[in-house]
Amino acid sequence: MTSPAGPRRRPPAALGLLLPGVAALIFAYVLPMVWVGRMSVNRYVDGGGIEQTITGESFAEIVTDPYYLQVAGTTVWLGVVVAALTVLVAYPLAMFLVRTESRFKGLLTMLAIAPMLVSSVARTYGWVIVLGNQGLVNSFLRALGVSERPLQLSNNFTGVVIALVQIFLPYAVLAMTSGFGRLDRNVEQAAASLGASRRQVFTRVTLPLTLPGVLTGALLVFVLAISAYVTPRLMGGGRVVVLATEIYDQATNRLNWPLAASLSVVLIVIFGVAMAGYQALQRRAERKASGQ
Repeated sequence: MTSPAGPRRRPPAALGLLLPGVAALIFAYVLPMVWVGRMSVNRYVDGGGIEQTITGESFAEIVTDPYYLQVAGTTVWLGVVVAALTVLVAYPLAMFLVRTESRFKGLLTMLAIAPMLVSSVARTYGWVIVLGNQGLVNSFLRALGVSERPLQLSNNFTGVVIALVQIFLPYAVLAMTSGFGRLDRNVEQAAASLGASRRQVFTRVTLPLTLPGVLTGALLVFVLAISAYVTPRLMGGGRVVVLATEIYDQATNRLNWPLAASLSVVLIVIFGVAMAGYQALQRRAERKASGQ
């Protein structure tokens, strides 16, 4: 006899299929985050020692030391600049890939994302060669007589931005093309038939419908940029210090694991703030696109 509430339901089979993935996430993500959080409240002892305790000294050092505040500010600014420039470059490319009716559309899409198959280390070294004082750009400018002295395009913030924009461009293109599904040419044609100019069609129809994809691409590039290590290290020439490079230096060179963990927590907080801002903007864009 069954109970008044009905027969007891067995767990769905899908739940069992989720267990391996959940276990992998716990092992590869949750546990390391817990370890980082615990390490961040330990105390660093001169000579590379670590005192197991509960203290906020590392966080206090980050907040009160102008150097670490500058590093965090440089990291956020780098992410914002790279995300903005990458979106500007990727938008027309993604729009073309979505709208093209060419039989080579698959090939064009593959060519757009092909740089992802090359290591970011190799691409960064390529930019070192291209943008260096004796690189291709400066050699070309000197050959044309445009500049006698080499332009400082590497070992600075500008070089890091240029390299990161090129490296993360395929990610933005993929995110945008997948987010442009709402775009319908019939809507644009209807707006044009009602007297809207090309500019009005773009600002009032095309851009609102594609804004969710733009926001997704911008978030992805921002997160990748603020966590980048190889490119800021190589293209920055030690002059561009971001959180990723500082975390590495603190952990490997100075053996200050509590401070490195605290800087990692700061980076995670920046991720969280970016995600919260993305969710708010995404909901607003969704409401605007649906006419609510």
